Amino acid sequence: MKAERLKRAVVTRALAEGFSVARIASVDAIPDAPARLATWLAEGHHGEMSWMEERIAERSAPRRLWGEARSVVMLGMSYAPDSDPLAILGQTDKAAISLYARRRDYHDVIKGKLKSVAGLLAAQSGAGVKVFVDTAPVMEKPLAQAAGLGWQGKHTVLVSREHGSWLFLGAIYTTADLPPDAPETDHCGSCRRCLEICPTDAFPAPYQLDSRRCIAYLTIEHPGHIDVSLRPGIGNRVFGCDDCLAVCPWNKFAQAAQETRLALRDGLDALPLAELARLDDPAFRALFAGTPVKRTGRDRFIRNVLIAIGNSRRPELADSAAALLTDASPLVRAMAAWALIRLDTARARTLAAAALAAENDTDVRREWLPLSPEPEPV
Repeated sequence: MKAERLKRAVVTRALAEGFSVARIASVDAIPDAPARLATWLAEGHHGEMSWMEERIAERSAPRRLWGEARSVVMLGMSYAPDSDPLAILGQTDKAAISLYARRRDYHDVIKGKLKSVAGLLAAQSGAGVKVFVDTAPVMEKPLAQAAGLGWQGKHTVLVSREHGSWLFLGAIYTTADLPPDAPETDHCGSCRRCLEICPTDAFPAPYQLDSRRCIAYLTIEHPGHIDVSLRPGIGNRVFGCDDCLAVCPWNKFAQAAQETRLALRDGLDALPLAELARLDDPAFRALFAGTPVKRTGRDRFIRNVLIAIGNSRRPELADSAAALLTDASPLVRAMAAWALIRLDTARARTLAAAALAAENDTDVRREWLPLSPEPEPV
């Protein structure tokens, strides 16, 4: 009974802190995780996220991360929208920023709340506690399924019958032996909406994600040039992608997020691409201060903006691309050339010779090749 009372106290505090759900998993509740993670990594589906290859044992087996842990408190906080996050995709002169990134960085918000819940657990039980929110080798989604928060859908994101695909996750490892909740079962059925909507075919099969083709990975994690074959599918998505999440039928049961510290930031829902293309580093940092976007950095973000400009089919945005042909970053210069060629080939042709004469970067020169008067040496 003491363990049950402690569990109720933890859940009560979690809900008071603004979490939408809190449940318990045993520390040994994900025995299949090591093999699944090893297969995913062996197939190269993690792309250039080399950190996923580090501390594999601790990541896939919680007891390896902390040998004294006995239970995992898994918590979810809803960030469900009150309108269609995909509506912006039809405004091709505007930037589509993923719903989660148009808020204060959830790491900052959730970590403090996790510490409050963990503090109560430690104070009432004397147990050891450690809190994690996407910053340590913790497999939050399998643990969340084991605790009964939801299940990993065919898009690999956690799906909840109460909150749809819109849950931020946090974890508390503890030495307390708390009564575990029943795991959630899969309720995807025959639905394939999340798989079929993906613009870049990032799902080789249900429940499998190839990050190398995922727009969220490409626009946020990928540090270099994005393969030319994938750029058209990115559309005007300049940071992340909500498509597979937004079409999940279980979202119809989700109520709009209530946590005020995660309120949507005004003005980040439909920023003009032309304005974003003019951002230098200080302006970029000021605009996105306190949001996840800032961590990507100005150059990578402007790369994404230029891809969106190239996809816009709006010739009036050619000036925005041309203005960045001499940017200090080769990542930016390359996409400026690509965007300009798509929007105004004649203008690009008049600039190609001079641009090539001044350009030493191989990747940038490659973008000009379609208009190069002479073939590049092998």
